[in-house]
Amino acid sequence: MTIKLTNHTAAYNDAKKAYAKVVKNEGSTPEQIESAWNTMQDELVNSLRTQITEAVQTQNADQTILAARGVNVLTSEETKFFNTVVQSDGFTDDIILPETTVDRIFDDLTTDHPFLSEINLQKKGLVTRIIKSDPSGAAVWGKVFGEIKGQLESAFSEEKVTQSKLTAFVVLPKDLDTFGPAWIESYVRTQIAETFAVALENGFINGVGPVKDEPIGLIRDLDAAVDPATGHAKKAIAGTLTFADSKTTVKELSQVMSYLSAKSNGKSVKIGGKVVLVVNPIDSWEVKAQYTFLNANGTYVTALPFNLRIVESEFATAGEVIAFVNNRYDAYTAGGVQINKFDQTLALEDCYLYTAKQFAFGKADDNKATAIYTLSISTTPSTTPEG
Repeated sequence: MTIKLTNHTAAYNDAKKAYAKVVKNEGSTPEQIESAWNTMQDELVNSLRTQITEAVQTQNADQTILAARGVNVLTSEETKFFNTVVQSDGFTDDIILPETTVDRIFDDLTTDHPFLSEINLQKKGLVTRIIKSDPSGAAVWGKVFGEIKGQLESAFSEEKVTQSKLTAFVVLPKDLDTFGPAWIESYVRTQIAETFAVALENGFINGVGPVKDEPIGLIRDLDAAVDPATGHAKKAIAGTLTFADSKTTVKELSQVMSYLSAKSNGKSVKIGGKVVLVVNPIDSWEVKAQYTFLNANGTYVTALPFNLRIVESEFATAGEVIAFVNNRYDAYTAGGVQINKFDQTLALEDCYLYTAKQFAFGKADDNKATAIYTLSISTTPSTTPEG
């Protein structure tokens, strides 16, 4: 079983919200973004150390009880790897994390961050070829002994994508070796997963594309001219969602579904059960309140029509809703997670500093795979009967 370090401190959660606010502000300077990032990383380290220390202090040494409490039972390869970390006071140069640990990092990305799970994040090679086909033609009715008239054709296209490099610092407190290899593995995995998840979520939503070595986010316009300095422009607003009452909600969301049901070339696409609405946590509860009702059994039920799902992301702009078809956005990560010793001189008295490296790519199939809507929810209760 795996040690889960997800009960983060309020200070870290506040720092992450502050970073999201700064990075979404196009007027933020690189210094402001760097400062907010560093503050978030400092608080992440403090949060992980606090969680580990508190957990270790209450642990029983019995291995069975430890496993029952969620402590990770390492494989022999992992135990050897992280014992080496303990004995050498940190990671040596050019170490690739054990594959099982990388798998758990990837699982944590998709399990603990619902947006990344919804966007169908996949593991691929560093250089990926995306093969797509657009079938056309139809079967033709005719006489039993007549000629075969129908011809099916398929236009194939190939897109070769080179993924961008995503790097982050792994800060290893010098006193962490007192807790043993299982806790070090959990610490490293959790810090990498959380840091990469924040970066990937922001990139898949707001990324401006190759101009800045980022994914092309959901909010970006694939048809507009690409600015050589700022990358892909943000899409124009497609409409407004009010969730005013049940009839209005059905009408508004049917228009969303209708828009997403056609590709940019005009051909229809099946999207049932595949549409996701991304909202900022500030708006989430207001939206949910609009479609939560008391059923005949006296139970509150929360449900949207058309099997739509809502996920929260701090990187979504407050007051907006991003609608997307989750199998029409290519989101990939590649390569093992590589750990390198950071060889520049930094004044960190109580920590060892290392870099973690991963590769990622993201881009919608076409410009109609996503849409942005303004969210306008009235705070005045509706008095209009819905019957």
